[in-house]
Amino acid sequence: MPGGAVPVGSTDVNRVEAPVTVKAYMMCAFAAFGGIFFGYDSGYISGVMGMKFFYQQIEGPDATQLSSQNKSLITSILSAGTFFGALVAGDIADWCGRRTTIIGGCAVFLIGVALQTASAGLGLIVAGRLVAGFGVGAVSAILILYMSEIAPRKVRGAIVSGYQFCVTIGLLLASCVDYGTQDRNDTGSYRIPIGIQMAWALILATGLFFLPESPRYFVKNGKLDKAAGVLSRLRGQPIESDYIQDELAEIIANHEYEMSCLPAGGYWSTWGNCFRGSLWKGSSNLRRTILGTSLQMMQQWTGVNFVFYFGTTFFTDLGTITNPFLISLVTTLVNVCSTPISFWSIERFGRRSLLLWGAVGMIVCQFIVAIIGTVTDTAPATKAMIAFICIYLFFFASTWGPGAWVLIGEIYPLPMRARGVALSTASNWLWNCIIAVITPYMVDKDKGNLGPKVFYVWGGLCTCAFVYTYFLVPETKGLTLEQVDKMLEETNPRTSAKWVPHSTYAAEMGFTDKTPVKNVEDIEKQSL
Repeated sequence: MPGGAVPVGSTDVNRVEAPVTVKAYMMCAFAAFGGIFFGYDSGYISGVMGMKFFYQQIEGPDATQLSSQNKSLITSILSAGTFFGALVAGDIADWCGRRTTIIGGCAVFLIGVALQTASAGLGLIVAGRLVAGFGVGAVSAILILYMSEIAPRKVRGAIVSGYQFCVTIGLLLASCVDYGTQDRNDTGSYRIPIGIQMAWALILATGLFFLPESPRYFVKNGKLDKAAGVLSRLRGQPIESDYIQDELAEIIANHEYEMSCLPAGGYWSTWGNCFRGSLWKGSSNLRRTILGTSLQMMQQWTGVNFVFYFGTTFFTDLGTITNPFLISLVTTLVNVCSTPISFWSIERFGRRSLLLWGAVGMIVCQFIVAIIGTVTDTAPATKAMIAFICIYLFFFASTWGPGAWVLIGEIYPLPMRARGVALSTASNWLWNCIIAVITPYMVDKDKGNLGPKVFYVWGGLCTCAFVYTYFLVPETKGLTLEQVDKMLEETNPRTSAKWVPHSTYAAEMGFTDKTPVKNVEDIEKQSL
């Protein structure tokens, strides 16, 4: 109804949406930039731990490599910090906003990086990585939440996949810097790779000052006029347009519906709401929390961080590799080049299909690597293993890498979305930490000495990921965040791809075509 009263909450579930503007793309793309310092921080440590000057400074002048204990500690302590940073960030994001939380996380990260750069021994680098972990955890959790809430539904999967793409770029940059400083015989060999990452946090924090807050955060806090203004800015449409009024009404109605289902209670009961409901009901909060946390667990179970955390030392131990730093650089380059495929495929084929086929591809490659490593250790066999590791990384980067992040931003209702995403991200970092702790003891020659046989473990876990996806992961492609709620109520994972919207929360909550409204104040009155 151009030029007239706007029927908030139209029952037309296929109503035309506002066109996706270049401005919206640019806002989301810049937010995804945060993935660079997440990826860089995860990636530089593999090369640094293989640098002669660094490990001799930690272990002593006669050392030939880091001990398994120190390798495990240095790698895993970051993940320990990120686990707690992600959990705390959920509360902060609901209290002071998504954007402010990300900026605060950048500030904490900078403190941690400064401590690491100043380090001349084990103690300060461990402390610095712990502090930096708090910042990385907060940013990694809330960036996904923020992008999911501001992105148009038609390109939400592709835009959130951009976060994973930036992670891969960060890993590549880390490998390049490590490769360039590996032969330095001074503290610059490790201080340069560590210190450079300050730039990524400063760029992200500065840019976020110019980006809008999430409109769903404003709805959650009753600031509907600000929510309408932000939606207008994001969609490039006037506040009084059909596009903005309809989208705002649906967000409000979904929030009111979800809040009406919650029991009364204080702070701890709101955390308890994340675990409310039946395990067998797809739309229950408990089921969603388990889905989100287990998705991130499965992503870590694929074993990808074994390659990025311990790749340099693993390739060194193979014995026939003359330049393990170069091989690590190649693996990160494969990771970067493969991820953009998901920008198209995740919207074309959907989240569920991508995870299923990605798991199959990884299973085949990992078992081939394990079998080759078991049968022979010749130079041609090593080259074949590296080739299949690269193919395995292709399957991960184009499927599970972005897919798990996209889904956790979509499956939670607004009242618990910040905490749900925080719990899911914390699960990622918890399993990241566990794998970082135990892997050196599994692989190193003076410990478990599995070597390439460790890929039997990763292949078996990817088999679990395939079965898990088939039975538990729903399809969310092409739906608004509010429609995802409705789909989870009415389907199971194996039938979710066939579900089509047939009603709106706005209509169910009383915002019908019979109740025209002309401004945001009227919407607020109807929602009370």
